[in-house]
Amino acid sequence: MSLKVPKASNIQLFKEGYKHLSGLEDAVLRNIQAVSELSDLVRTSFGPNGRNKLLINHLGRLFVTSDAATIIREIEVVHPAAKLLVMASQAQEAELGDASNTVLILAGELLKKAENLLIMGLHPSEIIKGYELACAKALAELETLSNYRLPTPLTLKTLASALKPAIASKQYGYEDTLASLVAEAALAVMPANPRNFNVDNVRVVKIMGGSLSASRVVQGMVFGREPEGQIKKVTGAKVAVFTSALDVAQTETKGTVLIHNADEMLNFTTGEEKHLEKIIKEIADSGVKVIVGGSTIGELALHYLNRFGIAVLRVLSKFELRRLCRVVNATPLARMGAPTPEEAGYVDVFETIEIGGDRVTVLRQLVPGEEGWDPKAHSEKTRTATIVLRGATSNHLDDLERAIDDGVNVIKALLKDERLVPGAGATEVELARRVENYGGGLKGLAQHAVKRYATALEVVPRTLAENALGGAEGNELLSRLWAKHEQKGGEAWGVDVENETDGTLRADEREIYDSLAAKSWALKLATEAAVSVLSVDSIIMSKPAGGPKVPQQAGHWDEED
Repeated sequence: MSLKVPKASNIQLFKEGYKHLSGLEDAVLRNIQAVSELSDLVRTSFGPNGRNKLLINHLGRLFVTSDAATIIREIEVVHPAAKLLVMASQAQEAELGDASNTVLILAGELLKKAENLLIMGLHPSEIIKGYELACAKALAELETLSNYRLPTPLTLKTLASALKPAIASKQYGYEDTLASLVAEAALAVMPANPRNFNVDNVRVVKIMGGSLSASRVVQGMVFGREPEGQIKKVTGAKVAVFTSALDVAQTETKGTVLIHNADEMLNFTTGEEKHLEKIIKEIADSGVKVIVGGSTIGELALHYLNRFGIAVLRVLSKFELRRLCRVVNATPLARMGAPTPEEAGYVDVFETIEIGGDRVTVLRQLVPGEEGWDPKAHSEKTRTATIVLRGATSNHLDDLERAIDDGVNVIKALLKDERLVPGAGATEVELARRVENYGGGLKGLAQHAVKRYATALEVVPRTLAENALGGAEGNELLSRLWAKHEQKGGEAWGVDVENETDGTLRADEREIYDSLAAKSWALKLATEAAVSVLSVDSIIMSKPAGGPKVPQQAGHWDEED
């Protein structure tokens, strides 16, 4: 007869204040519920007809956007499982700058499908195995679906057509204008080897007023302020960039000066003035016609700079100063003095122009065909292009800027991997069909997870249809797409958000393409995030740091009763 030892039910394993949730109900299903809520939140913002979200962050700043990357950056997600999804989406944004919403929606849908299997009694490890098999199959099939590449050499038309689908998902209706602006700016700064393209070289300057049609690309840099001095326009000028203050040198220690008479009083400042004049004369003698200062510019220095006919621009941002040095090919100087020929930069045109009532300063190099352009003098291509955006409200301008950022990132992704796959949800339906067939041939419990993975892939075309045509149309349209994909050569049938015929269209005929690299990363990251959440069986949360809160008193603490 064995001895039964009673178990103590009040063993304290953790410190007081810890939360410990474990088991299917408390941990796994609760995690899935939190992730589903996050994915449902951004799901309505997916695609060209996605709805905007109005966000007010912790600093009280207002955002009106349908960009998932901005939404999850500005809302502070605290649930640990939902944070895993946020991290996966941020990894997609950092890697490719596009399809971050796809990661959130797909991962959320994968977990919703897994919930049914868990309730039916499947073990999480079986579901994880099935999802990993399905992901490997989907990635292998994705490679075969690429039927178009970005043509080389790059032209404005081909680059703009490749960008349109990515920009249309953010700014539907403006994609033609924005795509041509981004393509023009990217081609202006494209290096000899396109793989070395730097997204930092395409800048955006937002100027309120006017409409988007008034936006344009400037080869060079645009600053939303006027020069400090009287000289507003210089052509073919040497440029010196200073990070130090342009002012009378201040001594490190404080000193006391005793002045006996009026002559000493008058002569006291002349030494400083002569010294400053000597330095600025040396700068002028070296041929410098434009000075860019990264710090304060004193009134006396400005007076001498105006006398010697030197234009002065103040740029307080270090990042802008660094970009400017790339544009003019100058070395930033930490001391005030004449630059050597190697340290000085060169700019073709330094001018102040008026854009919609705002006066801005432009530093640019002349383009071929422009008056005064000499192919022998400076054949080096400008290192920065600026898109000057016009719009009615600051929120709209911010949203346009985010769409342009996405477009520039898509260019970078396409220059690394130029393969494209049909867009408009066509690729997802085809992958779902092939993964479904693959799952049917598997043995064991993993086949159920593989089939659920295939069903989860349908969320992309379904969401596109629901956001564009209303919730009732989603299932009907999906049935039509499946029927067309079953036919030979039907891989390119996708969702027609304008519903011109039966709600379907051939993505390749309409030139709706998505980057293969973006799709591949989205599948990988969404599956990894879903698997990470499924592999959790306990949540252990410690007590938040910080002492007890100070009790609020009714009146003012200093008031006497």
